[in-house]
Amino acid sequence: MIFDTHAHYYDTAFDPDRDALLSALPRRGVALVVCPGCDLESSQESVALAERYDYLYAAAGIHPENLEGFAPEQLDRVKALCGHEKVRAVGEIGLDYYWVKTPEGRALSRRVFDAQLSLSEELNLPAIVHDRDAHRDCLDIVLSHPKARGVFHCYAGSLEDARVLLDRGWLLSFTGNITFHNARRAPEVVRWMPLDRLMLETDAPYMAPEPYRGQRCDSTLIAFTAAKAAQLKGLEVEEVLAATLENGKRFFAID
Repeated sequence: MIFDTHAHYYDTAFDPDRDALLSALPRRGVALVVCPGCDLESSQESVALAERYDYLYAAAGIHPENLEGFAPEQLDRVKALCGHEKVRAVGEIGLDYYWVKTPEGRALSRRVFDAQLSLSEELNLPAIVHDRDAHRDCLDIVLSHPKARGVFHCYAGSLEDARVLLDRGWLLSFTGNITFHNARRAPEVVRWMPLDRLMLETDAPYMAPEPYRGQRCDSTLIAFTAAKAAQLKGLEVEEVLAATLENGKRFFAID
């Protein structure tokens, strides 16, 4: 059974068939899904979806690409959303230097990331971290929060940084990126890391694995990512799916 630990089912890509797709996922082998928000609106939409589908859980947070017009009071609203019984993480939060180019924008994103990690510590919730082209700053901020725990989603950092994160008790999650023909670092990290620290995700509707790269992704396609992880680790696919299901349940405190 599949645990998709990161899928954005409120995205407009699912507008034509969202209810039909989500209703069908359990009978297609999907046991659990976590849907993280990227701003206040999508965090609220994630909670609404979690209320409708028993197997779906939510996370609330503000993504570094969604900080235009940011006001500190927005963090109070994130905190309020995190009080919902089906919200199991603060996320998606972090840094993105690919899209956020200006020094002012990057400085703001660092402040908001730092504040949301503090919130995750206060609430004793794990953090779902986005890190794109900002590895050093992202790691430095995480290390400045010794009580924080979390996962780097769609991990694209180095093996050296992975060692540091796992030493601090963090987990790493991988999408279809490990199946891409040009993938280098992510497969190396998957091959090295202990199975009990690994999670799988789609980042749906994005990051579909080969041979569906570039198409709309949904949680069923984790089967291809799990097959690649199993190949890298010399395991059976069923072992990887079972382990990542249990890892996700433990991480998000889902019985």
